[in-house]
Amino acid sequence: MARARLLVFTLVVLTVLAVVPVFAQDTPAPVTITLAGYAVPREAYGDIIPLFQRYWQEQTGQQVIVLESYQGSGAQSRAIAGGFEADVAALSIEPDITRLVDAGLVSEDWKTDNPYQGFATQSLVVLAVRPDNPLGITDWADLANDGVQVITPDPATSGGAQWNILGAAGAAARGFVPGYEGEEGSANFLRALAGNIAVLDRDGRESFLTFERGIGDVAITYENEVYAGQAAGGEYGLIYPASTILIENPVAVIDSYVDKHGTREVAEAFVQFLWSVEAQAAFADHGFRPVNPTVRAAYGLDDGGVEVTPDPNAPVIEANPSITFPAVQDLFTIAEFGGWAEARPAYFGDTGIFTQIIGEVQGG
Repeated sequence: MARARLLVFTLVVLTVLAVVPVFAQDTPAPVTITLAGYAVPREAYGDIIPLFQRYWQEQTGQQVIVLESYQGSGAQSRAIAGGFEADVAALSIEPDITRLVDAGLVSEDWKTDNPYQGFATQSLVVLAVRPDNPLGITDWADLANDGVQVITPDPATSGGAQWNILGAAGAAARGFVPGYEGEEGSANFLRALAGNIAVLDRDGRESFLTFERGIGDVAITYENEVYAGQAAGGEYGLIYPASTILIENPVAVIDSYVDKHGTREVAEAFVQFLWSVEAQAAFADHGFRPVNPTVRAAYGLDDGGVEVTPDPNAPVIEANPSITFPAVQDLFTIAEFGGWAEARPAYFGDTGIFTQIIGEVQGG
């Protein structure tokens, strides 16, 4: 009987020893992807990346490591085009993805292979003012007043800055900046505005930090940037102009690099996850306007024209009570300028309207 028990014990031990290596061999090796983002949503991705890592581990059993790089959208785009081998680009403006398409790094269908037109988040161009608004700033026209110090980033490096300038230009052209109506008035308003710019930082995050350090009377910025600053204890007011532009922030897989790295499956899953209820709720918590219809509904927004089948397994989302997304009187899009293909060279090219104005101001 003792010999029988010993034989059984030996067989069990041998079976365990034989099985354990098989399990070890079946565990996928960790995979690493690099996210190249514009500066502003760094904190939002700090919340979203762990959610994705947990999701991917549950779905595949594989650990995913996400390396992160943040800087101005234009600078980030140029770095990727110049050889920075990121797997995913999350940028501020569509032309910064278009540059990567033109470089042969991103597929031309990056906007059409999903129901969101390639945009991960939305926001609005708004104004941040000092506590109690000592200068009584209420709208765009006040930024042209003598002695007002304006903070906005440099459109040569920052996509956020380009949104800011186009928000101002469009509001004037559409008749919402008294004394500066129409196309000619819009250019004159930009000239007056440029004359009041105190600092041109390289990206939206640095620009707002400059304002937080006490420089300037008013900052032209993203709606979400004000919410982020207030959540961190910053003291300033949020002013919604009567007319402003809808910001749309794109995201895309860098096809050439994911194929080189063998990371396409996880990179594509990461981008898809950014449109999930969980990720969109995290973006909203950081003041970004969501694009997922379920999360938009929780914040009282319409579906944005997006048609998707709701995920029956998605968690129930409750709006963050400290975040609201009010409507504005006159909300326009980049289509006001004929799209980015026309807007960027017209305003920010070598002979663009704002490029020339800044040259005049700095040279003067």
